[in-house]
Amino acid sequence: MRVEPEQLKAFLLDSGLVNKKQLELAAKTMKTGNQSLEEALVKGGLVKSEEITKLKAYILGIPFVNLEEEKIPPEVLHIIPEPIARKQNIVAFRKSDRNLEVAMLDPNDLQTIEFIKKKANLRILPRLTSEASIKNALQQYQKSLQAEFGDIIGRETTKINEITTVSDSRDEGNEPAKEELEKAAQDMPIIKIVDALIKHAILQKASDIHIEPMEKDLIVRYRIDGILHEAMTLPKQIATGVVARIKVLSNLKLDEHRLPQDGRFKIVSDDYKISFRVSILPVYDGEKVVMRLLPENSNGFTLESLGFWGRNLELIHRQIKKPTGLILVTGPTGCGKTTTLYTIMDIINTPEVNISTVEDPIEYRMPRVNQTQVSPKIGLTFANGLRSLLRQDPDIIMVGEIRDNETASLAINASLTGHLVLSTLHTNSAAGALPRLLDMEVEPFLISSTINCVEAQRLVRRLIPESREKYRLNKSEIKILTEKIDMARIIEVLLAEKIISAGQGLENVDFYRPQPTTENPEGFKDRIGIHEVIEISETIKELIIKHASTDAIAKQAKAQNDNVKLRGNHVALRNVELRGNHVALRNVKFKINPAAAGYQNFTF
Repeated sequence: MRVEPEQLKAFLLDSGLVNKKQLELAAKTMKTGNQSLEEALVKGGLVKSEEITKLKAYILGIPFVNLEEEKIPPEVLHIIPEPIARKQNIVAFRKSDRNLEVAMLDPNDLQTIEFIKKKANLRILPRLTSEASIKNALQQYQKSLQAEFGDIIGRETTKINEITTVSDSRDEGNEPAKEELEKAAQDMPIIKIVDALIKHAILQKASDIHIEPMEKDLIVRYRIDGILHEAMTLPKQIATGVVARIKVLSNLKLDEHRLPQDGRFKIVSDDYKISFRVSILPVYDGEKVVMRLLPENSNGFTLESLGFWGRNLELIHRQIKKPTGLILVTGPTGCGKTTTLYTIMDIINTPEVNISTVEDPIEYRMPRVNQTQVSPKIGLTFANGLRSLLRQDPDIIMVGEIRDNETASLAINASLTGHLVLSTLHTNSAAGALPRLLDMEVEPFLISSTINCVEAQRLVRRLIPESREKYRLNKSEIKILTEKIDMARIIEVLLAEKIISAGQGLENVDFYRPQPTTENPEGFKDRIGIHEVIEISETIKELIIKHASTDAIAKQAKAQNDNVKLRGNHVALRNVELRGNHVALRNVKFKINPAAAGYQNFTF
């Protein structure tokens, strides 16, 4: 029951999913990147993983199921214990008197099928499904787990008596002794509480955990899809023990309470591998802890999954194939710039090139990439690190951030001397990156001769497809939009995507707005990037030489159709996951209160 590569190639061609040229490209990637045909096709953005899985199901004669549309009864789901379900990527989803239907990624996993058969005492009917479908089904284990974590935290908190004395000593103006803190950090209830907090945050797909001491309580908040949500309130007496436990995990000084501290630790299990970047800051009522969760996804991302499409996608692929030049990614903190850079490095990371980075901090470890951590305390700055790195015979260089003239000059000189340089800038738009470099006193002729392209991005929340509400805009709503966005460009894209026909307008387009669900009260789940990309044309080079303004560069970029115009973070074209819903409008600036009008987040 295995699909051979040649058999898969033949069916891929017959189905029209790929052409011969694309297959040849994938075959080349297989050899250089030590990948399977499926990995090469998916990672290269040629075919979606689900499409290949459906094709395999057809070849093998096994039904394909999509569990994203399946609500599994708890009694059926728990026939397969969660650890086995997660480790083996197999989920029980339907049961009859004699049969149990299981969705899996590998129908050749006969050992697991036999184990479930003996455990359930039922005939097992295997079905093929996609990775996204399996992940969605595994989330249905969460409800019982969340209740379990709440019980653990509530139960263990009541056991803590001795830690109260540690907290009280601070209230009296005395710092707790190091021995007391070590005892608190190793206390079993504290360990269980911190473990439960972390596991709960992971299951909630939080990007950050905030632990904030107040006068009488300890507040725990999770940042999920860019928004902070209050997760729980804990007794103030456990604050010292919780912070001490996190300091122990992060290898920080237990008895330092007056100065900020930064550290890291990693959690590895069968289900996930996550690095935690820890920041501890003294505040009035104690020490505030913020932990950034950095999943080490072995499969990585594709540019398509990050929200790139159409001309922007083609432009980025074209520019990263060049052996020299500078590619800049811009946007505010937390908009996914680092993820985009890592995805680009993953695409161009082959045995034939030497990739070196200078980062602050190193957020993800990458195979075959030489990563250097900036440490200003010992004089290892971005500029010094980059200067030393140039003597390491690199082909591709990634600089975490260009912050000053020295780093900017070194990055540009590196791109002039035969290197491809990737870096980030904090600007509000792609066009704004060029005047920003001029402000750093970089010579205009150097900027114009080295920069290949500039990409700006934001992250927007996705509507939940199953619960979103369809509606049509009325005339007043269309009028408001027309005043704020490039309507001609929007209509052009809608026509190109065949969402509307000639002569039609926004009044003929289905819009969607969020509707709350039990699991997601706000009606959103996950985020996707929206992007604008400017390729440095001859005309834009002339504008740079003339010290042109951001508006002038943006106007020219729009005129040459090099970018999809984003008004700040207000307009995005095409929701990649939902091919029928091609335009997302996020936080459009209205003259009236957008929340009151119900327009704050919607897609069509």
